[in-house]
Amino acid sequence: MEIAVEQIEVNCLESEIYERLLSLDGKHILELGCGGAEITRNIATAGAERRLTALEVDEIAHQKNRQITDLANVTFGLSGAQEIPLEDESVDVVFMFKSLHHVPLELMESSMHEIRRVLKPGGLAYISEPVFAGDFNEILRLFHDEQKVRKAAFDALEKAVDDGLFSLVEEVFFNSPMRFENFAEFEENTIKATHSYHALDDALYDLVKQRFEQHVGADGAQFWMPMRVDLLQK
Repeated sequence: MEIAVEQIEVNCLESEIYERLLSLDGKHILELGCGGAEITRNIATAGAERRLTALEVDEIAHQKNRQITDLANVTFGLSGAQEIPLEDESVDVVFMFKSLHHVPLELMESSMHEIRRVLKPGGLAYISEPVFAGDFNEILRLFHDEQKVRKAAFDALEKAVDDGLFSLVEEVFFNSPMRFENFAEFEENTIKATHSYHALDDALYDLVKQRFEQHVGADGAQFWMPMRVDLLQK
């Protein structure tokens, strides 16, 4: 397993990666850290007979998700990866999209055990994490440096494989597109994200805005976020 590679050749939506790697139709799917449920919706509506349990630890995001009425095949819940409210061996596929590094450091190892517990024999865990590189990361780290927690997330995955909880099926690196209409959208979705607290003084705020606006063009601010996917099997 590698935490990063020097050159990433593939530029694509993440949906192209997980739809290629996984067979999701007719499966019970668990998404941990579903956030605003954008990816949840994509998974739930892209195939047939997909049943999703989508869990989120942030109460504000969860309450918003509870207002969703047009996804009858999705059950939303308030819970973290360290204590999954599902029966043993009840899930075919577990997804974590950029969420493992948000799990408290002391709970990452127990979260991997929980994922194994709820997966059926032969079940798959698809865990994607941002690589600590790229233009967007350079802006983010000005006020929220995630190098330590991203390394801890990788270490937890590697340990789970080394300990025999999972086998590594495949590791994939790709660049995922990100777009913001303007700095106001970036501020609302990133600086003011409800799952984190970011206190920027005036000087730091101005620096972040200046660095961000260097990437703004006629179609807004476009970034390619380097990503790593570890596909694990129980």
